Amino acid sequence: MAEQASVSALGRFKVLDLTRIRSGPTCVRVLADFGADVIRIESPVGLDPNEGALGGRDTYDMLNLHRNKRSLTLNLKTEEGRDIFYKLVRSSDVVVENYRPDVKDRLGIDYKTLYEINPKIILASISGFGQDGPYQTRPGFDQIAQGMGGLMSVTGIAGQGPVRAGIAVADSGAGVYAAVGVLVALLERERSGRGQWVQSSLLQSMIALCDFQAARYLIDGEIPLQAGNDHPFATPMGTFQSSDGYFNIGASGTTQYRSLCEVIGRLDLRDEPRYQSNPERLKDRTFLNDELNKAFAKRTTNEWVDALNDAGVPCGPIYNMKEVFDDPQVKHLDMTATLQHPRRGKIRVVKQPLVLSRTPAKVETTQSELGEHNQDILAELGYSLEQMNELKQKKVI
Repeated sequence: MAEQASVSALGRFKVLDLTRIRSGPTCVRVLADFGADVIRIESPVGLDPNEGALGGRDTYDMLNLHRNKRSLTLNLKTEEGRDIFYKLVRSSDVVVENYRPDVKDRLGIDYKTLYEINPKIILASISGFGQDGPYQTRPGFDQIAQGMGGLMSVTGIAGQGPVRAGIAVADSGAGVYAAVGVLVALLERERSGRGQWVQSSLLQSMIALCDFQAARYLIDGEIPLQAGNDHPFATPMGTFQSSDGYFNIGASGTTQYRSLCEVIGRLDLRDEPRYQSNPERLKDRTFLNDELNKAFAKRTTNEWVDALNDAGVPCGPIYNMKEVFDDPQVKHLDMTATLQHPRRGKIRVVKQPLVLSRTPAKVETTQSELGEHNQDILAELGYSLEQMNELKQKKVI
């Protein structure tokens, strides 16, 4: 049984969260779940043009992204609002934002300004295309990055045209990479005593996540094409059809291929001299897939998954989201946390996909109400109730 720590891994760090939509909140969620004191800075009601961009505050997406944070409303376009922000910067470790690059300069929250206030501050900036360059000011969205980063050119059935992934790969990837950058910067700060500017973008992250497909072009000069549900260069490795649905097989190794043929009773395919190596099988993939599907049509997905796994052939069902969370292994991995929300009642959110033996991530509080912690946070900065009321009347908070 894992030993539980009495303190959280990142409990000594304070994070100022200026993020919205998905990439930035994904980054901050990592820090919050591992215990950082996250102050989410939001615009007072009616001031943010993106207010409700994800469908409202109580939507599943917002509740999954913004747990474990305190909420402070702050109008950064006012001098008083920036003064409050600067006071927070003096006692904080990290600022995370995903504005368009020029917005930071206009608001006066660029890295140079923050560094002059607190040389130990780490600013994490997530953008669509990078903090400089010819596309610097372009608005960045996940699907745009999927297209420009190469993912859509290799996703989908050959000849059908480009296909986007069903999840926000570029957004989530940029957020996770930014979180890694923040953690690296915090570690380095222990040696140097200085903060630094961490930068991540949807485009860079999408290219990095293309990984072997990108390396395939860079090293071999080969432009990858769509391969549908088949692996680009290994077989049998793809999606097959049983009597009641579909399932995936990953039998690219010759030993696994031979075991697969034995399970389905096709010793002729097992012993065929042309099929004793992956490159030779790849030449005949269409024929092989057709023959395998004829055999798989005789039994159900569950029967094939059990039989093939017992024989050491990697395979698994293709789930919808209900089936994902009903799976016994997923339940064992404890991938959800239950929270109580004032309007939605009992809700479940997705936990971090990391296991730490002493300082695990914890999901403890649901998304805060807008400005719920204004009084507490401003009191920590020395503001009186009278000053807070004045700030509220001026719509600074």
